[in-house]
Amino acid sequence: MTASFPIRRLGRTGPQASALGLGCMGMSGMYGPADRAESIATIHAALDAGITLLDTGDFYGMGHNEMLIGEALKGQNRDRLILSVKTGALRDPDGMFNGYDSRPEALYNFVAYSLQRLGVDHIDIYRPSRLDPDVPIEETMGALVRMVEKGWIKHIGLSEVGADTIRRAAAVAPIVDLQ
Repeated sequence: MTASFPIRRLGRTGPQASALGLGCMGMSGMYGPADRAESIATIHAALDAGITLLDTGDFYGMGHNEMLIGEALKGQNRDRLILSVKTGALRDPDGMFNGYDSRPEALYNFVAYSLQRLGVDHIDIYRPSRLDPDVPIEETMGALVRMVEKGWIKHIGLSEVGADTIRRAAAVAPIVDLQ
């Protein structure tokens, strides 16, 4: 059965996506144990229902979430999907929060792993998960712009930032959405 949701453009220059997206964090043990088969079935049901946007973070389940999504997307029409990925949150081996890293060299490393785990050649929306207090947002945005130029990502988003940071970031490149 295929249903549909209203389609909305994200920002002025962003992709068109279903008005309802699927947040996948809970599928990787962030709220307790999660069943792999049930999680994949949930992703498939969402896609069948007309949801086109899947949201994840490279640090959800220490990369497990991206691998799960990559597995679920095998055989799916990639052109109809919008993958939104948060990045930059650091975890220790126990999964505990250990800060943020939005330096360009770290972001290039993070996107390389995300592309591999997801099994895709690009990410539709890529965003720092939080503001890194040690890296000016303009420097982070410069790295994201280079990723767009290389085709690794298509659009830039932001997460958990204030109005001044949004203005400074938007002066460097278009921001298609905020979380």
